[in-house]
Amino acid sequence: MQLDLNFRALAKPKAPVAETPTVLGVAALTRKIRDLLESGVGDVWVEGEISNLRRQASGHSYFTLKDATASLSCVLFGGQASLLRGVKLADGAQVQLFGQISVYEARGQYQLIVRNIQAKGAGALQAKFEDLKRRLAAEGLFDPARKRPLPRFPRRIGVVTSPTGAAIRDFLNVLHRRQRGIEVIINPVRVQGSGAAKEIATAIRDFEPGVNPAIPPVDVIVVTRGGGSLEDLWEFNEESVARAIAASPIPVVSAVGHEIDFTISDFAADVRAATPSAAAEILSADSGEILARLGQLLTRLHRMVASRLDTSRERLATLRRTALFLAPARAVQDCRLTLDRSADDLAHALHQWLETRKNLIDRASATLSARSPSAQIAQTRADLQIARDRMNRSCLSSMRDQRAGLANASSLLAALNPDASLARGYSLTLAPDGKILRSASALHEGDELITRFSDGLVRSIVRKP
Repeated sequence: MQLDLNFRALAKPKAPVAETPTVLGVAALTRKIRDLLESGVGDVWVEGEISNLRRQASGHSYFTLKDATASLSCVLFGGQASLLRGVKLADGAQVQLFGQISVYEARGQYQLIVRNIQAKGAGALQAKFEDLKRRLAAEGLFDPARKRPLPRFPRRIGVVTSPTGAAIRDFLNVLHRRQRGIEVIINPVRVQGSGAAKEIATAIRDFEPGVNPAIPPVDVIVVTRGGGSLEDLWEFNEESVARAIAASPIPVVSAVGHEIDFTISDFAADVRAATPSAAAEILSADSGEILARLGQLLTRLHRMVASRLDTSRERLATLRRTALFLAPARAVQDCRLTLDRSADDLAHALHQWLETRKNLIDRASATLSARSPSAQIAQTRADLQIARDRMNRSCLSSMRDQRAGLANASSLLAALNPDASLARGYSLTLAPDGKILRSASALHEGDELITRFSDGLVRSIVRKP
């Protein structure tokens, strides 16, 4: 790989001035180049072929990544290498590396400090994984609501895996160490390579009741295999396997790879186990714990039975000292006397109750009669007649008072009527505008006057006397 550094040329000054040039040491220049690379290029993904691989006792690995025309020095430090898995470093391996471009100052050589490694093409697989995961999640295949609980004490377990792999050995060792007597039915399949997914899906369906008569019914199904790279585990990321797990009427446990591995089968299963051994621990009960628990329950049972027996003995001893036990005939006679007294008390109470109810009925009848509708109507009619008579008397009295008041008002009006005064010989002197003249001092010679008599009007002119 070639490194192209583009520097912008500075304009020459019009009048050159003699300056002392800046002289950098090799280390300073190398450091500036390192800073430019780390800030300008920084973290990158790069792919190619590994060559010249060297592993040091410190755990660091040094190698060259090359393609047809260029090469790049790379270093993978031991601490980071312990966190990586799945891809084995080897000469000729086609890989994709992620890391930071930097400079090894001691040699003045730029290099890639590797932080992650994956096989070439793993990025496409990861994208395919994420796409299938989103699509199946949208369909509800991963919905927690459809997850079913596992049986507490399964008697028969069906296992879909390779019969020769380490996964089944680990599973059986842990299962039988913790709880003997669980029957395991292995439906052998290939767990890697083209076509393995179809075998896995078919093997899961074989455990369904009635599908394969040669396989006895099981309580739970385990789909498992050991760890590996993304390509190794890919068959468990196929859609056919996920749909077979989701459609199974029997609860399914997915135990594929190591604890950090996740596959589509893990999301589709009812329970995900980190490893095959973890699946065995989930499905089995520790025999020692069961025995200890049974011992505790047995002790509690003994104590409860002993306590119940002691209580029953004490109660029996108490009963033996009672009058019923010592003289049953006398107790029966006492009960008869008590029964007779109770019968008398009951008859007396019943008589008293009947008398009370009779009195209540009599009072209710009297009240009902007093409040009979016919009596209420008659009373209302009488009240209405009284009100009518009172209203008539009131109206007549009011009319007499009104007539007397009217007569008085008429007499007063007649006394105050000006026409009556005119009829007695008096007259009214008016100005032309109709106003009454009450004083001669307000008149002037030549003013027109109107004199009103009882039988007409007379107009006149004021003259000097």
